[in-house]
Amino acid sequence: MRWRIWITASALAALLLVGGRQVLVGDEKPRPVNGFGALEAVSTETVQAQALAWLKSVGKTDADSQARFQAVWKQTERSVLDRLADSLALGNAAAAKLLAEARDPLSPAPTAVPAVLKDAKQPAFFRANLALAYARSLSNRRVHEEALEALRLVKADDVADPASYLFHRAVCEHALMFKDRADDSIDRLLVDVQQSPDRYRVVGSMMHYDMLTWKEKDLGWIARKMDNIQRRLDLKRGGKNTQRMQKEVLIRLDEMIKELENQQKKPGGS
Repeated sequence: MRWRIWITASALAALLLVGGRQVLVGDEKPRPVNGFGALEAVSTETVQAQALAWLKSVGKTDADSQARFQAVWKQTERSVLDRLADSLALGNAAAAKLLAEARDPLSPAPTAVPAVLKDAKQPAFFRANLALAYARSLSNRRVHEEALEALRLVKADDVADPASYLFHRAVCEHALMFKDRADDSIDRLLVDVQQSPDRYRVVGSMMHYDMLTWKEKDLGWIARKMDNIQRRLDLKRGGKNTQRMQKEVLIRLDEMIKELENQQKKPGGS
């Protein structure tokens, strides 16, 4: 595993007190020579130019399409990723349907990654950024399994917004209790990404600090498992995987009860 950023409780508290205007990171160790390199978000102008070139490449050169595209990019109050997602939806009906369903809280959670994200015939620019926009929407709905699977199809280097990629990947990995993977994603978010948003850095730091307290199969582990079970039930996923998780919790609770009973049987037990 790569080196970690260690954040003290006092540093984290100080960060939160100032409203997340800056991130206080503790002792940062030097990056290994063979480590990941710096990642920079592509400028708004460059992303817009790439999106326009892609839109023209799929035949959307008519005046109406071009006017709608320009209208999207004039919405400067919205993030670059939001505007890029709308541009992809404008040029591809499958992408438009996919994003609409992912954003709709009333839409059933997907059970598999859509084929369009795996279609190697599609341009890399289209697939990578569509996967990110799709995964972000699923992550916001706590559909972590398919969000993470979509993100694994691409790399942070492939997308216009590597900070969003690494943040939402870390959120999914943390929620699914993939501790080492989540810490690696947070490492990259806090160190590799140049000028990542403060809100990402704050939450990433908090997730890292939270995972320092994790212990295997203690009460905290049970609580996290039960939270995942409830999340899956809320998503109407009461199948074999959820039943397996429920069984794991029951077995561990039974083990803990027996451990307590055995302690009480020992001389001096209470």
